[in-house]
Amino acid sequence: MEEYSQEDWGNHSQDLHGYPTDQELDEIPVTKRTLKIKQESSEEAQKRDIMQNIVQILESVQLKWELFQSWTDFSRLHLSNKLAIFGIGYNTRWKEDIRYHYAEISSQVPLGKRLREYFNSEKPEGRIIMTRVQKMNWKNVYYKFLEITISEARCLELHMEIDWIPIAHSKPTGGNVVQYLLPGGIPKSPGLYAIGYEECIERPPSPHVERRTLDPGKEGRVDLETLSAQASLQVEIEPTRIIYCYLGIAEVRTLQQCLFLHFQANTKTFSKDWVGINGFLSQNCIVDPGVSPKSIYIKFVEVERDFLSAGSLVECLEKAIGYPLKYNN
Repeated sequence: MEEYSQEDWGNHSQDLHGYPTDQELDEIPVTKRTLKIKQESSEEAQKRDIMQNIVQILESVQLKWELFQSWTDFSRLHLSNKLAIFGIGYNTRWKEDIRYHYAEISSQVPLGKRLREYFNSEKPEGRIIMTRVQKMNWKNVYYKFLEITISEARCLELHMEIDWIPIAHSKPTGGNVVQYLLPGGIPKSPGLYAIGYEECIERPPSPHVERRTLDPGKEGRVDLETLSAQASLQVEIEPTRIIYCYLGIAEVRTLQQCLFLHFQANTKTFSKDWVGINGFLSQNCIVDPGVSPKSIYIKFVEVERDFLSAGSLVECLEKAIGYPLKYNN
């Protein structure tokens, strides 16, 4: 670790915390400064959402907090080479309840090494914890962890870090049947994939809108147009919620082959007796005139074949999203 004198700490305190000096701020154009702030705010919000999701998983499996006593605890054999979801907690002299300071999925670095960084005062993460204990902001520090397999780590990555890809569809052919149009670039390799659909949220019109639509005359017509524009704007900014309904494991076949079988073969060999995910996708292809099918989405992540048989992948994803996968049961 690079050594700093007391003078260095004083002269470079702003740089060490990542903040530019006043002079540097004056040299940055306002537009670039605004964009940078917006980008940083977006990244922070995303990190906070991921951490809340990890906390939700840790809470759902009801793990017990362990009191931190010495960072040599993390050299124990059962922690030295494990992957895990872990949380760091604390309490105060005024409130014994343990609260989360941080939570993370340690999917690349062994758990023992990652935890030591949080309890080593020479590391940035550990310095924060040490300072808060020394200043009596905190009383005790705790940790908890849930061991996971490599495939479970990739499954959580699929959920938290991989974006959904919308599946396009053709115009109705043969009367009332549409066909899915899979995107290019699906890997010819083993891995995990998820299928979801867009949740339709019908919001009832507000009493204010209903009252204004009953106003007669020219003024009423102008108000209707204004309200219509406002309603359209509200629909556009309403976030789309995609519901997971199936988790697939491409172990024997490739990701490309598995998704092709779900989305392409079923439209040609449709049977009303089909159940499960293929039945859902096939029935979604049959539409009434003027009605579009449900919006379907996919996401996938490559995983080495040898790792795919380990772990409880469906239960892992269900804990992460907070509801059961309809077509995996």
